[in-house]
Amino acid sequence: MLIATAKACSGASVGSALALALAAYNSLHPALLLPPLTLLCYDQILSRKKDKQSSSASKAYVFLISFAIRYVSTFVIFLGLLLGLSFVMTGEWTFAHAVYGTRLLLPDLTPNVGLWWYFFIEMFDSFRNFFLGVFWLHMASYSPGLTIRLRQQPLAAVVVLCGIFSIFQPYANIGDAGASMAMLGLYGHVFECKTTVVSNHTHMA
Repeated sequence: MLIATAKACSGASVGSALALALAAYNSLHPALLLPPLTLLCYDQILSRKKDKQSSSASKAYVFLISFAIRYVSTFVIFLGLLLGLSFVMTGEWTFAHAVYGTRLLLPDLTPNVGLWWYFFIEMFDSFRNFFLGVFWLHMASYSPGLTIRLRQQPLAAVVVLCGIFSIFQPYANIGDAGASMAMLGLYGHVFECKTTVVSNHTHMA
Protein backbone atom coordinates (compact mmCIF):
# COMPACT_ATOMS: atom_id res chain seq x y z
CA MET A 1 0.00 0.00 0.00
CA LEU A 2 2.88 2.36 0.74
CA ILE A 3 4.49 1.64 -2.63
CA ALA A 4 1.16 2.14 -4.40
CA THR A 5 0.73 5.49 -2.65
CA ALA A 6 4.29 6.57 -3.48
CA LYS A 7 3.86 5.61 -7.14
CA ALA A 8 0.54 7.45 -7.31
CA CYS A 9 2.18 10.58 -5.85
CA SER A 10 4.70 10.47 -8.71
CA GLY A 11 2.03 9.84 -11.36
CA ALA A 12 3.21 6.30 -12.20
CA SER A 13 -0.20 4.74 -12.80
CA VAL A 14 1.04 1.30 -13.90
CA GLY A 15 3.41 0.93 -10.95
CA SER A 16 0.74 2.12 -8.53
CA ALA A 17 -1.86 -0.30 -9.91
CA LEU A 18 0.65 -3.18 -9.78
CA ALA A 19 1.59 -2.45 -6.17
CA LEU A 20 -2.07 -2.16 -5.17
CA ALA A 21 -2.82 -5.44 -6.93
CA LEU A 22 -0.02 -7.11 -4.96
CA ALA A 23 -1.48 -5.73 -1.72
CA ALA A 24 -5.02 -6.83 -2.62
CA TYR A 25 -3.67 -10.23 -3.64
CA ASN A 26 -2.54 -10.80 -0.05
CA SER A 27 -5.67 -9.39 1.54
CA LEU A 28 -8.99 -7.78 0.68
CA HIS A 29 -9.07 -4.33 2.26
CA PRO A 30 -6.28 -2.72 0.14
CA ALA A 31 -8.65 -2.83 -2.84
CA LEU A 32 -10.71 -0.16 -1.06
CA LEU A 33 -7.86 2.29 -1.76
CA LEU A 34 -8.63 2.10 -5.47
CA PRO A 35 -10.83 5.26 -5.67
CA PRO A 36 -8.52 7.69 -3.80
CA LEU A 37 -5.37 6.32 -5.44
CA THR A 38 -6.97 6.73 -8.85
CA LEU A 39 -7.72 10.39 -8.11
CA LEU A 40 -4.28 10.95 -6.59
CA CYS A 41 -2.51 9.59 -9.65
CA TYR A 42 -4.87 11.49 -11.96
CA ASP A 43 -4.18 14.78 -10.18
CA GLN A 44 -0.44 14.29 -10.45
CA ILE A 45 -0.64 13.54 -14.17
CA LEU A 46 -3.01 16.44 -14.79
CA SER A 47 -0.74 18.87 -12.97
CA ARG A 48 2.06 18.03 -15.41
CA LYS A 49 0.05 18.80 -18.50
CA LYS A 50 1.11 22.03 -20.12
CA ASP A 51 -2.40 22.79 -21.35
CA LYS A 52 -3.96 22.43 -17.92
CA GLN A 53 -5.09 26.04 -17.84
CA SER A 54 -6.61 25.94 -21.32
CA SER A 55 -8.43 22.64 -20.93
CA SER A 56 -12.17 22.92 -20.34
CA ALA A 57 -14.06 21.30 -17.50
CA SER A 58 -15.79 18.87 -19.87
CA LYS A 59 -12.48 17.71 -21.33
CA ALA A 60 -11.03 17.25 -17.84
CA TYR A 61 -14.07 15.20 -16.83
CA VAL A 62 -13.73 12.96 -19.90
CA PHE A 63 -10.03 12.52 -19.22
CA LEU A 64 -10.80 11.59 -15.61
CA ILE A 65 -13.29 8.92 -16.68
CA SER A 66 -10.93 7.44 -19.26
CA PHE A 67 -8.01 7.49 -16.82
CA ALA A 68 -10.09 5.83 -14.09
CA ILE A 69 -11.10 3.07 -16.52
CA ARG A 70 -7.46 2.49 -17.50
CA TYR A 71 -6.26 2.49 -13.89
CA VAL A 72 -8.97 0.10 -12.67
CA SER A 73 -8.47 -2.15 -15.72
CA THR A 74 -4.73 -2.30 -15.06
CA PHE A 75 -5.40 -3.20 -11.43
CA VAL A 76 -7.88 -5.94 -12.37
CA ILE A 77 -5.53 -7.38 -15.02
CA PHE A 78 -2.59 -7.56 -12.62
CA LEU A 79 -4.74 -9.06 -9.87
CA GLY A 80 -6.18 -11.60 -12.31
CA LEU A 81 -2.68 -12.57 -13.45
CA LEU A 82 -1.59 -13.10 -9.85
CA LEU A 83 -4.61 -15.25 -9.09
CA GLY A 84 -4.13 -17.19 -12.31
CA LEU A 85 -0.47 -17.77 -11.52
CA SER A 86 -1.43 -19.08 -8.08
CA PHE A 87 -3.90 -21.47 -9.68
CA VAL A 88 -1.27 -22.71 -12.12
CA MET A 89 1.23 -23.29 -9.30
CA THR A 90 -1.21 -25.02 -6.93
CA GLY A 91 -3.53 -26.66 -9.45
CA GLU A 92 -6.66 -25.76 -7.46
CA TRP A 93 -8.53 -22.79 -6.00
CA THR A 94 -8.31 -23.79 -2.35
CA PHE A 95 -5.84 -20.97 -1.74
CA ALA A 96 -8.65 -18.47 -2.42
CA HIS A 97 -10.71 -19.77 0.48
CA ALA A 98 -7.66 -19.94 2.73
CA VAL A 99 -6.64 -16.34 2.01
CA TYR A 100 -9.88 -14.47 1.31
CA GLY A 101 -12.44 -16.76 2.93
CA THR A 102 -10.63 -16.48 6.25
CA ARG A 103 -11.09 -12.71 6.25
CA LEU A 104 -14.62 -12.77 4.90
CA LEU A 105 -15.96 -15.45 7.27
CA LEU A 106 -13.71 -14.79 10.31
CA PRO A 107 -13.39 -18.43 11.50
CA ASP A 108 -10.54 -17.73 13.96
CA LEU A 109 -11.53 -15.61 16.96
CA THR A 110 -8.12 -15.51 18.61
CA PRO A 111 -7.73 -12.16 20.44
CA ASN A 112 -5.79 -9.53 18.51
CA VAL A 113 -5.43 -5.76 18.40
CA GLY A 114 -8.56 -5.40 16.23
CA LEU A 115 -12.22 -5.16 17.22
CA TRP A 116 -13.83 -7.97 15.27
CA TRP A 117 -12.85 -10.89 17.49
CA TYR A 118 -14.29 -9.34 20.66
CA PHE A 119 -17.57 -8.42 19.00
CA PHE A 120 -18.10 -11.83 17.46
CA ILE A 121 -17.30 -13.89 20.56
CA GLU A 122 -20.19 -12.09 22.28
CA MET A 123 -22.62 -12.75 19.42
CA PHE A 124 -25.18 -15.49 18.91
CA ASP A 125 -24.45 -17.71 15.90
CA SER A 126 -27.82 -16.89 14.31
CA PHE A 127 -26.74 -13.26 13.84
CA ARG A 128 -23.19 -14.00 12.71
CA ASN A 129 -23.69 -13.80 8.93
CA PHE A 130 -25.71 -10.63 9.20
CA PHE A 131 -23.09 -8.79 11.23
CA LEU A 132 -20.28 -10.08 9.02
CA GLY A 133 -21.97 -8.26 6.17
CA VAL A 134 -22.57 -5.19 8.32
CA PHE A 135 -18.94 -5.01 9.43
CA TRP A 136 -17.63 -5.33 5.87
CA LEU A 137 -20.11 -2.76 4.57
CA HIS A 138 -19.11 -0.46 7.41
CA MET A 139 -15.43 -0.59 6.47
CA ALA A 140 -16.13 -0.41 2.73
CA SER A 141 -18.39 2.63 3.13
CA TYR A 142 -15.47 4.83 4.19
CA SER A 143 -13.75 4.55 0.81
CA PRO A 144 -16.31 6.32 -1.43
CA GLY A 145 -17.34 8.72 1.32
CA LEU A 146 -13.83 9.96 2.07
CA THR A 147 -12.90 10.03 -1.61
CA ILE A 148 -15.82 12.33 -2.39
CA ARG A 149 -15.41 14.48 0.70
CA LEU A 150 -11.64 14.88 0.26
CA ARG A 151 -11.69 15.19 -3.53
CA GLN A 152 -9.16 18.04 -3.44
CA GLN A 153 -6.86 16.08 -1.11
CA PRO A 154 -6.88 12.42 -2.24
CA LEU A 155 -3.65 11.74 -0.36
CA ALA A 156 -5.44 12.69 2.87
CA ALA A 157 -8.17 10.17 2.01
CA VAL A 158 -5.52 7.47 1.57
CA VAL A 159 -3.90 8.30 4.91
CA VAL A 160 -7.23 8.30 6.75
CA LEU A 161 -8.31 5.04 5.10
CA CYS A 162 -5.07 3.34 6.13
CA GLY A 163 -5.78 4.39 9.72
CA ILE A 164 -9.32 3.06 9.46
CA PHE A 165 -8.07 -0.25 8.06
CA SER A 166 -5.68 -0.66 10.98
CA ILE A 167 -8.66 -0.51 13.36
CA PHE A 168 -11.64 -2.01 11.56
CA GLN A 169 -10.14 -4.75 9.39
CA PRO A 170 -10.44 -8.38 10.52
CA TYR A 171 -7.25 -9.75 12.06
CA ALA A 172 -5.74 -6.31 12.54
CA ASN A 173 -2.05 -6.23 13.46
CA ILE A 174 0.56 -3.87 14.81
CA GLY A 175 2.28 -3.55 11.43
CA ASP A 176 -0.75 -1.93 9.80
CA ALA A 177 -1.16 0.42 12.75
CA GLY A 178 2.53 1.40 12.58
CA ALA A 179 2.35 2.00 8.84
CA SER A 180 -0.73 4.19 9.16
CA MET A 181 0.84 6.20 11.98
CA ALA A 182 4.01 6.65 9.92
CA MET A 183 1.92 8.04 7.06
CA LEU A 184 0.70 10.81 9.36
CA GLY A 185 4.17 12.32 8.90
CA LEU A 186 3.08 13.31 5.39
CA TYR A 187 0.88 15.92 7.03
CA GLY A 188 3.29 17.13 9.67
CA HIS A 189 3.04 20.63 8.22
CA VAL A 190 -0.61 20.78 9.30
CA PHE A 191 0.34 20.87 12.95
CA GLU A 192 2.09 24.07 13.90
CA CYS A 193 5.07 23.37 16.09
CA LYS A 194 5.98 26.15 18.50
CA THR A 195 9.16 26.14 20.53
CA THR A 196 9.83 28.34 23.48
CA VAL A 197 13.26 29.86 23.41
CA VAL A 198 14.49 30.85 26.82
CA SER A 199 17.32 33.35 26.86
CA ASN A 200 20.25 32.93 29.15
CA HIS A 201 19.39 35.83 31.40
CA THR A 202 15.79 34.70 31.77
CA HIS A 203 16.93 31.19 32.59
CA MET A 204 19.32 32.54 35.21
CA ALA A 205 16.60 34.70 36.71
